Amino acid sequence: MAESSFTTALKYKLFDLILLLLLSDLAFGKIRYSIREEMEPGAFVGNVAEDLGLNVRRLSGRQFRLASAGKRQCLKVNIETGALFTKERIDREKLCGQMSVCVLPFEIVVEQPLEMLRGEVEIVDINDNAPSFPESTILSQMAESITTGSRFPLESALDPDVGMNTVMTYSLSPNAHFSLQVETVEDGAKIVELLLEKPLDRERQSSFQLVLTATDGGSPPRSGTARILITVLDINDNAPVFDRKVYRVDLVENSPRGTLVATVHATDPDEGLNAEVTYTFSNRVSQSVQELFSLDPRTGEIRIQGAIDYEEDDTYSLDLQALDNGLPVISGHCKVVIRVIDVNDNAPEILLTSVVSMVPESATVGTVTALINVIDRDSGKNGQVHCKVPMNVPFKLQMSSSTHYKLITTAPLDREATPGYNVSILAWDSGRPSWSSNKTVQISILDENDNAPMFVRRTYTVYVTENNFPGASIFTVTASDPDLDQNSYVFYSFKETFRDSPVATYLKVNSMNGTIYAQRSFDYEQLKSFQVQVQARDAGVPPLSSSATVNVIILDQNDNAPVIVSPSAQSGSEAEVIVPQSASQGYLVTKVIATDADSGQNARLFYQAVKATVPSLFSVGLNTGEIRTTRAILEQDTSTQSLVILVRDNGQPTLSSTLTIVLLLFGNITERSSDQNNLVRETEQHSQLNLYLIIILGSTSFLFLAIIIFLFGIKCKQDRSFPKDNSTICCCKSEDSIDGFSQRPEPKASTNYCGQTLPVSDTYRYTVCLSPESSKSDFLFLKPCNPTLPQGYH
Repeated sequence: MAESSFTTALKYKLFDLILLLLLSDLAFGKIRYSIREEMEPGAFVGNVAEDLGLNVRRLSGRQFRLASAGKRQCLKVNIETGALFTKERIDREKLCGQMSVCVLPFEIVVEQPLEMLRGEVEIVDINDNAPSFPESTILSQMAESITTGSRFPLESALDPDVGMNTVMTYSLSPNAHFSLQVETVEDGAKIVELLLEKPLDRERQSSFQLVLTATDGGSPPRSGTARILITVLDINDNAPVFDRKVYRVDLVENSPRGTLVATVHATDPDEGLNAEVTYTFSNRVSQSVQELFSLDPRTGEIRIQGAIDYEEDDTYSLDLQALDNGLPVISGHCKVVIRVIDVNDNAPEILLTSVVSMVPESATVGTVTALINVIDRDSGKNGQVHCKVPMNVPFKLQMSSSTHYKLITTAPLDREATPGYNVSILAWDSGRPSWSSNKTVQISILDENDNAPMFVRRTYTVYVTENNFPGASIFTVTASDPDLDQNSYVFYSFKETFRDSPVATYLKVNSMNGTIYAQRSFDYEQLKSFQVQVQARDAGVPPLSSSATVNVIILDQNDNAPVIVSPSAQSGSEAEVIVPQSASQGYLVTKVIATDADSGQNARLFYQAVKATVPSLFSVGLNTGEIRTTRAILEQDTSTQSLVILVRDNGQPTLSSTLTIVLLLFGNITERSSDQNNLVRETEQHSQLNLYLIIILGSTSFLFLAIIIFLFGIKCKQDRSFPKDNSTICCCKSEDSIDGFSQRPEPKASTNYCGQTLPVSDTYRYTVCLSPESSKSDFLFLKPCNPTLPQGYH
């Protein structure tokens, strides 16, 4: 009875541990919900509190609230129940555009203790948009001379939905001349082209009206249409001709907008629309030039529409073309050359001929740091230039010629006080009004090596999984040095030995970038953690250094198979266990005990029977390894039973070991008792854990207290109902009803004695009597009735 209670308690503790691990994973994970777009405001998303394992009754006390909702505040939460709802109607297309996956993140904050829990709500697209074309009517003109097989690109339809809800197919209304060619490019977009399959004849049909339909893949599908109007035109075979091939014009800079620059003219010998000419810039004219000049497409007049600056460009070359209105369009070309005349409109220019950007802080007063040349493109007084620098910097300008200056130091430099200077040079001319300009010279002060490298942190913790590849990178340490140039170059090395061995036999550090490599494959079972010192040293003279501690923690892998320690068997042999023939259902045959050198889930073991002589006779506890009978042993059962036990761990991948147990069925009571006692002793030898002892002692004390209370209750009841005369009441009690662990065969025959049915053989019983004298003592009311026992009983 005590052993059964202990097993039940152990199972409850294992269940509590598994439940705690599941709740821990949920608490530190990220929950994710999924809802369809366009749901009504207030639509239920999910219960955050229940999904995160929070106590709903304590939500308001812990100040449960929604901290943020990503791109938009589209969600709200009920602080009483923990339910998450939509705050407004969510339009996926407005929220995420054409993104294939639309996720709305949110954060939940609870206090006492303070926790921040994160989640996501995926907005699932619905087919709420129909395809539409940029233009409802597509106009196209085609010359009747176009050959069959010609393709004409068409505008693709747009559908803000994604996935299957976007545009999937195109179709064209039936006709005899045109068909559709649809191609899908790498990014999934579809290119739609109109294919001419039959030659055009303007005299037979001068125009076509087609309907282009785009259909999406939604359910139900939606579609959009556009009309295609095609006009067939006559052949155009003459190009326009300009009066001159080159037009040359002089233009004063800063001329006002609208000033006429030149007029070009071209004629076309064709008639009708084919003779009408339109003037345009050719593709060789840059966009910036087209912003300065405008061209009238009908008259050919070129006018100024921007600011003309001689200093930016003194010559402009415009390539023009005259296009007729025929199909196909034929063009003629000419060139207009514009020369810009300069005026006085320039500020002085400051040119840095030479700059010493790095000045040592030990530089003496008067050190030259820059050579400056100041020029002005204007002439006369407008070109006379003056210069100066601010008074609050330790520098001044020293003139070497009319346009050249030196920038020299005027005081000692101290990098620790000021690491650098931005010296602003101001130059102005003598014009009316005066033009001025300025330029900033950046000067850095060269440092001495007076700073040691500093690590980002003083202590680092590195986690490395055992059985790693030698030479693999496991971590990178970084140290910075505020000095400059060579003084800031940092080199890394290990500072001391480990376990009486050089650290280099365990780890290697890249001296240049601080990357740490494993020099060997670590074994968690031999080395679980160690600590090394990394030193950072600069390249200054003399060098300076600092160090940091790196704690390397080895993480376990499932690389050890379970080892079966009990029942023990020699190598290549089988373990033998003796089982009494009278064992009843649930009888504990033996207990398989195994160990695993790994840790955590990798060391969690499960037991199962993979092969048995009689599979229905024995069962194996999945978590305990206890082998018990599933039914009573029958006479026809084979006296030798074989049972193959598989012990596997919970690692990935799973490792296992097997044990073959030979079960010997014996019928002798003495042998069974002795074997059972040996089994108990063997089991106890492998269960000496303090926790088990505490539980057993506690259970024994509780049972002893319960027996005492039960006996006191019987005594009190007997005092009230005991006969008044001095007669003796005898009661017979079977020994095996008291000893819950005794296992004895059923009696084959019985006799009636003392009002009880007694077995003739194979059973030991004793008889007790209750007498009035038992009321005089607390524990002497049970007295043996020796005079009347039948022969063979005691």
